[in-house]
Amino acid sequence: MSGLVPLAPPRRNRVLRSGSLRRARCGEAVSARDKAVGIDIGGTKIAVATVSASGGIVREATIPTDAARGFAAAVPRIVDTVKRLLDESGWSAHELQGIGIGCTGPVDRVRGTILNPHTLPGWQGGDVVSPLRDAFGRPVLLENDADMALRGECHAGAGRGFDPVVMLTFGTGIGGAALVHGQVLRGVAGEHPDMGHVSVDPRGPRCYCGTSGCFESLASGSALAAAAAAHGLGDARQLLARAREHEPAAEGILRDALSAVASATWTIVHALLPERLILGGGMMDEHYETFAAAAASAVARAAMAPPGRITVARAALGNRAGVLGAASAALNLRTEE
Repeated sequence: MSGLVPLAPPRRNRVLRSGSLRRARCGEAVSARDKAVGIDIGGTKIAVATVSASGGIVREATIPTDAARGFAAAVPRIVDTVKRLLDESGWSAHELQGIGIGCTGPVDRVRGTILNPHTLPGWQGGDVVSPLRDAFGRPVLLENDADMALRGECHAGAGRGFDPVVMLTFGTGIGGAALVHGQVLRGVAGEHPDMGHVSVDPRGPRCYCGTSGCFESLASGSALAAAAAAHGLGDARQLLARAREHEPAAEGILRDALSAVASATWTIVHALLPERLILGGGMMDEHYETFAAAAASAVARAAMAPPGRITVARAALGNRAGVLGAASAALNLRTEE
């Protein structure tokens, strides 16, 4: 099927191919041998974990992204964190099947580089794959973070047993990923479709992508933080707390954000007709019910969708979905050695 391809790791890693999730049902993939490291690079923090062949986290750590310090400053910290966790796990690098990385924003999966000047300013063009491959002598692959989170949820979380599955991640930005017939959905040239830039209000705020009223520019953590600051309401967390207390200005901002969630969900659901829609990311830790209600209302209004067949669910793995998905992809690497 056009646009549905199994994971193709960066060519420079000597990796031939990665095992895709089996076509029968999401979550039925069988991990390859041994151990892996999963890395999840976000706009504010980087999570790293050592993961066993059974999919369990052995050791994990989180470090600040400190994106403003630039890419060159981040790489040694990531390498050092992996080394420390390997040591704490009692593993040698030789025991790793591979290292998987999920990163926010556009990435070049073939070259292993980051293509995101927006949520990771100063990181554009940074090669995150080669330093890790050189440091540990193991295959490394890079994907968009939403794709990795989806892999994690389908392997061992809220997407297990469902197909098709769509996952939306709410954090500094908004990401989205889809799995159809057991494979991650990709666009032309194998690129990641960016659901966060579905336009829901042409009269809305200008987005860094060049259009106006994007889903992300209205409902992401950074969008809510900017709106809160503009109205003297503190940060995004304070804005949402004030909305719960029925402060008019905060309620208005939240109402606009939830309208964007509903509009984007309606469009995505009609386009892909998933059996399950998963909501994840840091914002869902405290605000899942609020955002899920908006998404569920859109699903209920999706006239072209089979009645009662689409369910909305919270990401079961929480903030660990990204590292677990990245490790799952690495465990399925098939290498030539």
